Amino acid sequence: MSYKILVINPGATSTKVALYEDDSPIFGEVIKHSGEQLSRFNTYLDQLGLRREIILKLLAQKGVQVEDLDVVVGRGGPFKPLVSGTYKVNDTMLEDIRKGRVQAEHISNIGALLADEIARPHGLPAFIVDPVSVDEFDPVARISGLPELERRCLSHALNLKMVAKKYSRSIGKPYDELNLIVVHLGGGISVTAHLKGRMVDVNNANDGGPFSPQRTGSLPVTGLAKLCYKGGYSLSEMISKLIKRGGLLAYLGTDNLEEVTRRIEDGDSKARLILEAMAYQIAKEIGAMATVLKGRVDAIIITGGMAYSQLLLGWIKERIAFISKVVIYPGEDEMEALALGALGVLRGEEEAKKYR
Repeated sequence: MSYKILVINPGATSTKVALYEDDSPIFGEVIKHSGEQLSRFNTYLDQLGLRREIILKLLAQKGVQVEDLDVVVGRGGPFKPLVSGTYKVNDTMLEDIRKGRVQAEHISNIGALLADEIARPHGLPAFIVDPVSVDEFDPVARISGLPELERRCLSHALNLKMVAKKYSRSIGKPYDELNLIVVHLGGGISVTAHLKGRMVDVNNANDGGPFSPQRTGSLPVTGLAKLCYKGGYSLSEMISKLIKRGGLLAYLGTDNLEEVTRRIEDGDSKARLILEAMAYQIAKEIGAMATVLKGRVDAIIITGGMAYSQLLLGWIKERIAFISKVVIYPGEDEMEALALGALGVLRGEEEAKKYR
């Protein structure tokens, strides 16, 4: 028996939609949303109706009848801390999202709502898989240095778990027998330590670790405190400065890695310094995760959109090659990861977890 799986992955300015038959993609589309189109909405939740109708219109254009599907799966957001796995969307999850009982406001939160609103009228199940809030921290990893500020586990868990399992299959060893450092290089950067199948530590990409195309990463804390008090910034302005207008964008006026690379090729010494500094910080974070695993690292896996950059990878690899072998999976496999998570439940290979 084969299964038809509709996959929905909402992003800040786009919605990715794909249809799978088992693990084979039938089609995939990226629906772009203009700034003008989204500007009339105050919150991500307000965009729900627009995005749902656009998805349904696309399905009609493709000749896809929703009632012929077996499941609809959406990307999961920064909900309450959850163990890794595939979750059936239920009323408790939907209520938590609508009432703001989540760790952060992020467009991925509406993935579950979109999946449910398309599936429910036809009596279909809706799932999420490995949401942003997958939390497998050991207690020692939660301590920050200030009791009021606990370290939180928020990461690109969907892609990180996907490539870790893909690598384990490629070498014929179970994921839960390996120690891995897995790195997602995208608009945000997640560097994670996987201990025998558990993601036991990660830099929260909004709070620390290396700077990225738009995010500042870790900062000198006393300098940051002074900037907050003396800079005349509101809370929302400061948050935006840290996670939307930092990193490459703050230093170079662009968050486009290809443009930065062209500048370097044209002899721009500042662009070279800043990009090499980002590689330096990524390598340092990888080294930190090696200590979490006590030096016993089976492989370092690097994934994400920036993993296509040979220049960036070269600078990273020359600093970390002594730790373990480095494996590259460029791009992201989030749509496939969502489909495979749902497929495993449909086939009875795993049981859907209940969101409580």
